[in-house]
Amino acid sequence: MTINQLRLIVSLLMFMISNVGLSQSKIVVFQSDFGLKDGAVSAMKGVAMGVSSELKLYDLTHEIPAYNIWEASYRLMQTVPYYPKGTVFVSVVDPGVGTERKSVVLKTNTGQFIVTPDNGTLTLTAEQLGIEEIREIDEAVNRRKDSGKSYTFHGRDVYAYTAARLASGVISFNEVGKVLPKEVLSIPYQKAIIIGKTLKGNIPILDVQYGNIWTNIDAELVKKFNLKYGDLLKISIFHNDKKVYETEAPYSETFGNVPKGKPLCYLNSLLQLSFALNQDSFATVHNIQSGSDWNVEVTKLDF
Repeated sequence: MTINQLRLIVSLLMFMISNVGLSQSKIVVFQSDFGLKDGAVSAMKGVAMGVSSELKLYDLTHEIPAYNIWEASYRLMQTVPYYPKGTVFVSVVDPGVGTERKSVVLKTNTGQFIVTPDNGTLTLTAEQLGIEEIREIDEAVNRRKDSGKSYTFHGRDVYAYTAARLASGVISFNEVGKVLPKEVLSIPYQKAIIIGKTLKGNIPILDVQYGNIWTNIDAELVKKFNLKYGDLLKISIFHNDKKVYETEAPYSETFGNVPKGKPLCYLNSLLQLSFALNQDSFATVHNIQSGSDWNVEVTKLDF
């Protein structure tokens, strides 16, 4: 082996070592509770483009209800798995902005990154995709220049800036900051389980456009419960452990299997048990909401 060949091998090894942990997708996806009435979202994107004009910037949603950390957690869980390895998400629903809550970047076991406050936002994605590593953002390095006197817009000054640096390869994941234990602040909620002849679960979110009720009871659990199309179910809905509504509905393939305005149970696009009124809003008609404190029990009625 010649000296030049040896130098080439060493150079390649050094390059590989220096690039361990880099995100190469150049994709940044933004989520917030900011809405689009002002320039907050545009400011975050401007910061990102200032880091690298080669970035591809997308929106998950900016219509999270104000301060609703739980819904931010759900929308990440709903969306992150569909983006390629290396995608960097910025999630800013941060009622504790400027306080002692940690600013972190979580790398999932499937290779996506999430830049966010560790305030419960990571609850569902950490459960679904797992944690390969989590690092606390070192603001001495990963903060927009001359922004130190601003305490209320970390989405612009810290999260968008850090995300852009990571997605563009300006920094490696190792350069985000110190490694933290593989755990996040989690919001407690009812896990989907079978107890005797009853399915129990949470109502994490509404199908907001149509008012359908989505649960966290997945198709595998439905199969174990031995549900068949046409089975009649009793649905009991609870808020803070108090029953607020009860009805009966058939387990159906699709909405048109029942008359207009009538209730049904079905599997939604995420293959989770859901409830609807054919061509009407179940949530509006029956005053049902969603969140970690909204639960459901489903019992099969035998005849």
